[in-house]
Amino acid sequence: MGQIEWAMWANEQALAAGLSECGGWRGAGASFSLTPPGSAAGVLVCLLEYPRSKRQKGSTMERCGQKYLTAVVKLFGPLTRNYYIRAVLHAALAVPAGFLLSTILGTVCLAIASGIYLLAAVRGEEWRPIEQKPREPLHKVETIKQPPSNPPPRPPADARKKQPAEVGG
Repeated sequence: MGQIEWAMWANEQALAAGLSECGGWRGAGASFSLTPPGSAAGVLVCLLEYPRSKRQKGSTMERCGQKYLTAVVKLFGPLTRNYYIRAVLHAALAVPAGFLLSTILGTVCLAIASGIYLLAAVRGEEWRPIEQKPREPLHKVETIKQPPSNPPPRPPADARKKQPAEVGG
């Protein structure tokens, strides 16, 4: 079994936290309302967490439109690439949002994501952009192929003899 890439889990957790903090559910009537501190923190977290990191092994599925935000995240360099900084940032954003009841779910998710990012940073992971591979030009397929040099395989001679049931007629 391979090594767990903790940053993937933290990314999903933090994105869910950011979406949860963008707006809060208020009251028993479950009316949706935006809270300014939670919205600002949620938007910041969503912008930071939307681009996925490239996996160490295997392929990574890119999110729709991720390449535009990847350029922004790459622009800030080590501030956004380092998971220690992300862990501290998420923990710092979780504190003020914890005082609003409407953003408590996002706060808990953000605190969990902060812990997972800290674990990922301790294990030596860092954010790497998913680079698009340039497409290779199509090669022309040869239309004339060489005939096979060996004859096709044949069954043994006794298996080629017709059986008595087949000879009748």
